[in-house]
Amino acid sequence: MTDLRQRLKDLADQVRLHRHRYYVLDQPTVSDAEYDALEHELRDLEAAHPELADPNSPTQRVGAPPVDAFEKRRHGVPMLSLDNAYSEAELREWEAKWRRLAPEAEPRYAAELKVDGLSLSLRYEDQQLVEAITRGDGSIGERVTENARTIADIPLVLPGQAPERLEVRGEVFLSRKRWEELNRQRDARGEPRFANPRNAASGTMKLLDSREVAARGLSFLPWQVLWDGALSAPSQSDQETAMGLLQTWGFSGMPGRTSGSMDEVLRFIAAQSEARKKLPFDTDGVVLKILDPDLQQRLGATDRVPRWAIAFKYPATQVTTTVQGITWQVGRSGKLTPVAELEAVEVAGSTVRRATLHNADELARLGLKVGHRVFIEKGGDVIPKIVTLVPGEEGRELPATVIPGTCPECAGEVGKTDDAEVAIRCLNPECPAKLVARLLHFAGRSALDIEGLGEAVAEQLVASNRFEQPWDVISLLEDPRGGLAYLSGLERLAGKSAQNLLEALESARTKPLARWIHALGIPMVGVRTAELLAEAYPSLEALWAADEHRLQAVEEVGPKVAAAVRAFAQLHPDLPGKLAGHGVYPEPPAAHDLAGLPLATEVAVVTGTLPTLSREEAEAILKRLGAKVTSSVSPKTTLLLAGDKAGSKLAKAEALGIPVRDESWLRALES
Repeated sequence: MTDLRQRLKDLADQVRLHRHRYYVLDQPTVSDAEYDALEHELRDLEAAHPELADPNSPTQRVGAPPVDAFEKRRHGVPMLSLDNAYSEAELREWEAKWRRLAPEAEPRYAAELKVDGLSLSLRYEDQQLVEAITRGDGSIGERVTENARTIADIPLVLPGQAPERLEVRGEVFLSRKRWEELNRQRDARGEPRFANPRNAASGTMKLLDSREVAARGLSFLPWQVLWDGALSAPSQSDQETAMGLLQTWGFSGMPGRTSGSMDEVLRFIAAQSEARKKLPFDTDGVVLKILDPDLQQRLGATDRVPRWAIAFKYPATQVTTTVQGITWQVGRSGKLTPVAELEAVEVAGSTVRRATLHNADELARLGLKVGHRVFIEKGGDVIPKIVTLVPGEEGRELPATVIPGTCPECAGEVGKTDDAEVAIRCLNPECPAKLVARLLHFAGRSALDIEGLGEAVAEQLVASNRFEQPWDVISLLEDPRGGLAYLSGLERLAGKSAQNLLEALESARTKPLARWIHALGIPMVGVRTAELLAEAYPSLEALWAADEHRLQAVEEVGPKVAAAVRAFAQLHPDLPGKLAGHGVYPEPPAAHDLAGLPLATEVAVVTGTLPTLSREEAEAILKRLGAKVTSSVSPKTTLLLAGDKAGSKLAKAEALGIPVRDESWLRALES
């Protein structure tokens, strides 16, 4: 049995090697017949001895039987978005902004092409692929491991020199050639065409049958490594080194990459503007990342994007069309947003009929009127926007665009709530359009994720005058039969759909507290702020009882956010009790009993190079001892653990009078 197990391993290793040389390096060293003989023997042995079959065997590339649905999984480190820049001036502005936070740092970057596909995170343990998760909303994605196993250039097993734990993030994509082949096949079957390679790749990864995924022929290119759950490690110090190691371990290499100063990166961007169009896959820009991982950690991230990276986007393809009308949408805060209704036109693979104009000032800047011919493009190749009028259109005699004097939905008063803001808003607190928008936010994916509560249903719920606030919809569960009868009477909600919506509402009752805080629509409280508030206040009752001073003690909560939370609580003082009366008991964050731990009251930061511990190891010890660990020094910091080359964090800590400790102190405390 031992000899058989070894033969299976040897065959699998040989098949992996030859597949890599064939598909990734394009340098085969055996004939097709020799390769086929190896794979045939491996398949026969696995079929005869299924108890010895390895789930990461290269034969599993063909896919597995379909699953019922994908599991949701939380990312250990959020997969954040990137800010975009569309010009040299915007890149220079970004560089100047981060340098104000670290004026002594040398601006050196890694730059690589931005593949237009679907972001995916691959987790390896003991050098084996154990999990693949889509980006999702950045915090939670879908587990698509079996689909990932079918992609030829995702290694299922890493070599022994790779770390035992590793996370590789990158882009799943479809080559243009393969996209065209699939569309020819779909034409022959009378099926709708894929609009573009990106949509095809994204849709393919969401198929429940991985055998179908295998047949599509997806590819993968890595763009980030997390070493044992962190962004960097001492021995794998920067983006260039990390990407080079991945290639030696079996991953494909990005064909467009460089590193250097901003001037060098700008030359690379200019050179790739045309060169990228000859690549076998679509790209929409170049990603810049600060090379120094210590500086990355120091700069940190906002709720949405890292401060140490940015995406330069190439100009999108422009087309012309005609403005057929201008309508005004009312958002959940009452903001009136003008929207251009366009003659339908194809842009970057999809049909565009509408484009937001943001506000009245944008209308004035464009000089836009109904009947104008305009250039449109997809900003960042995603959101349609009007760029300018077609030359010669300015002088046409067309009716002037009218700015609403009243709300287009409720005919209520409109105006500005702040003299400094550009937007006009509906000032009617009972405007139904505002309630519809708030209800859609309440049910949105980043909030309570109430499937089935879309725009058409939200409009009908509000029109019934049965609900005054978004959370009132939970009251439908107090009499499920009555709620079912009511929902079944709405358009597009026949029996089964109505029952599904009730079940989604029932599930929402115990969704995590952070999601509930975000769902309520508190001004200035996004997903990340909601998570921080939930960690600090384990119930809505506790949050409602906190004053502005206490709220500002929460990480990243400043005076404006604290004031917004208090104002919302004062506007809805009975909300926590009302929700409890509806059976809503949000799940608090996992409790950590810190009582009695030596660092239970400390807020710690680690900086510099420690004698024997990596930064991640030191932070883990601090957390085990009860400390809260953050990435930057602030007045809230109570302890700095410093090693060699501590730099500006040490200087700031000393200026603030924060105690500074070393590794020997931490080791003694741990023992």
